[in-house]
Amino acid sequence: MTTLTKPTDDLPPAARGSIGSVSAARKLKDRIVQVLVYVAFGLAVVPLVSVLWTVLTNGLGRLDGTFLQFSMNGVGGRDEGGGAYHAILGTLEQVAITSLIAVPIAVLTAVYLVEYGGNSRLARAVSFFVDVMTGIPSIVAGLFVLALWLLTFGFTYSGFAGSLALTILMIPTVVRATEEMLKLVPNDLREASYALGVPRWRTVCFVVLPTALTGIITGVMLAVARVMGETAPLLLTIFFTKAINTNPFEGPQAALPTFIWEQAGDPNQASIDRAWTGALVLILLIMLFNLGARLVARVFRPVSR
Repeated sequence: MTTLTKPTDDLPPAARGSIGSVSAARKLKDRIVQVLVYVAFGLAVVPLVSVLWTVLTNGLGRLDGTFLQFSMNGVGGRDEGGGAYHAILGTLEQVAITSLIAVPIAVLTAVYLVEYGGNSRLARAVSFFVDVMTGIPSIVAGLFVLALWLLTFGFTYSGFAGSLALTILMIPTVVRATEEMLKLVPNDLREASYALGVPRWRTVCFVVLPTALTGIITGVMLAVARVMGETAPLLLTIFFTKAINTNPFEGPQAALPTFIWEQAGDPNQASIDRAWTGALVLILLIMLFNLGARLVARVFRPVSR
């Protein structure tokens, strides 16, 4: 009858001791790195929790039906009441127009870079300009739309002009997120589709894009969260108004970032309270959009068989 022995039983005692010490050293290093990771996570969470707590404590006081249903038309800085309905409406319309313009352009650009461009000169040029656009300051996007759309073409301040500025900021973020998601799709899926005689465009539409849909939606929502909080380009393109303007293509229109900026600049406590509540509403809108995007991605996630 044979007896089973450990691999280290045949080694001399000195070798077995060195293996044990190496294992102990690895465990110690692993524990140290684990502690450092937890500490780094805690340090990263502290400012986030601090910001959320500050906004909640200062903004909950004015978060009521009046704030969500009324505008600032006829309300002064010292006056109680008033709301951000006009700003909420403007933000939703501007972000919707921005998404309708930016998302198709960005997704098609990413599809070209991954599926068609390869290492061609045009693909390298497009990728370079996407990198350049990623680093463009938001104020530059607003100045560009101001100079081209308003001063050169002669259009007036409007929510659509603000959407054009936000589109410039949104496109590169969606392009990079979509590009990375498309690169993660296994080539086996593409090759299997091609082996069945499916054209490339149908493979992209019905195999590649559905597989990467969850990541693409996440990237789109990150871009939406970024542009929803931009203030500088909107100050130059939509101007100011305290009244409700439901037409984003004509006349000045409000937005939550400009509403917060305007109210926070007023030294009266009533205006400062409205600014805090506007910031809280903006955060809640971004959270709702992210939750909705996750639900949509979960519903349309392709099922593996």
